[in-house]
Amino acid sequence: MYTTVLIIHSWLRWFALVTGVGATFAAMTWRPAPGDVSRVSRVDLWGLFLIIALDIQMLLGLMLYLVLSPNMKEILAHFADSMKDPATRFWAVEHVTAMFAAVAVAHIGRVLARKAATPAAKRNRLIACFAVATVLMLIGIPWPGRPAGRALFHF
Repeated sequence: MYTTVLIIHSWLRWFALVTGVGATFAAMTWRPAPGDVSRVSRVDLWGLFLIIALDIQMLLGLMLYLVLSPNMKEILAHFADSMKDPATRFWAVEHVTAMFAAVAVAHIGRVLARKAATPAAKRNRLIACFAVATVLMLIGIPWPGRPAGRALFHF
């Protein structure tokens, strides 16, 4: 089960990244009509897909972190020693923190956008939050070449 969840988690990151970039770009290019805050637009759809991708990623990641990963069991069992090694510190702290922050910022951005008084305020909030969430995802991914780097595609 560990391998299956890890592969799904690994592949789903690409969907999360694409939706993060897509939601940010959609917010940047969105030109709402004055007074048109409530109408569903492509920015709302991109944002919805981003939230869905991030929530599924978070669920799978928590399953790996707390239950399935033999690596995490060892890291958590020797947490102080794990902080001395950049690769294990990445998995124990950096990856989890960046990804939780990305999920939180994306959710907060959607809520703040819904409460915006003007279309311009909605647009600005979405741009800021979706861009920050996307950057946090990029920071938290174990890219090849990093101490905790992984392959771009798991099979």
